Amino acid sequence: MSGSGTHDRPSGLLPRSTTEEVRERRPAVAILPVGSFEQHGAFLPLATDTVIACTIAREIAAAYPVLHLPPVTVSCSHEHADWPGTVSISAATLHAVVGDIAASLRRSGIGSLILLNAHGGNYVLRNVVQESAGSGTRMALFPGPADWDAARNRAGVQTSSHSDMHAGELETSILLHAHPELVGTGYETADCLADDRRHLLSLGMAPYTESGVIGRPSLASAEKGKELLAGLVDSFDEYLTLLTA
Repeated sequence: MSGSGTHDRPSGLLPRSTTEEVRERRPAVAILPVGSFEQHGAFLPLATDTVIACTIAREIAAAYPVLHLPPVTVSCSHEHADWPGTVSISAATLHAVVGDIAASLRRSGIGSLILLNAHGGNYVLRNVVQESAGSGTRMALFPGPADWDAARNRAGVQTSSHSDMHAGELETSILLHAHPELVGTGYETADCLADDRRHLLSLGMAPYTESGVIGRPSLASAEKGKELLAGLVDSFDEYLTLLTA
């Protein structure tokens, strides 16, 4: 839930590699989960995006030879500022943090970095990847819209990507599968659609939802969450091939 307690700290999300394991495996690509700390309605924790990013990264690291980095846990959540508990950093700070991580990886011999972003408000990450050309680090941003669409289709997610913006069918499904202990009661009756959000960047989320939810969490299921993750793991192969070609 969104409060305090052990349920805010699910086990198994952080990478467990040792220095010796990394030296032996010599991964050419690192993967950096980027989440957020923001409201997700009354039934999902503030750390939802970070949990999802780490869950996807864990599945990918089990399937591909990548260095699984610990997550960036606070990012650009300014549109959620009307709800207590939400914490943000500036886009410039997030840009600098990722740049510093990339530079540190280069010094240790890893020249490729994939940013695994689970928060839609982190627009600056597109610029980070765009600006990486010629920096000495090859970057990519994952998952892209096509990857999410393919995963949604595979899982049978009914809500469109536009309507399923926040704490909806997709996010709730992933947590129901991977961390059901983090899903509180009430998601079955928390649906809220707000497809016309043309001024969201200017006004934030509050004019479009009282609960903080935009989507249909009532349609979520653990089986959909399982298939969403499997679809994303499959899509990752293209990104790894791109950066190691």
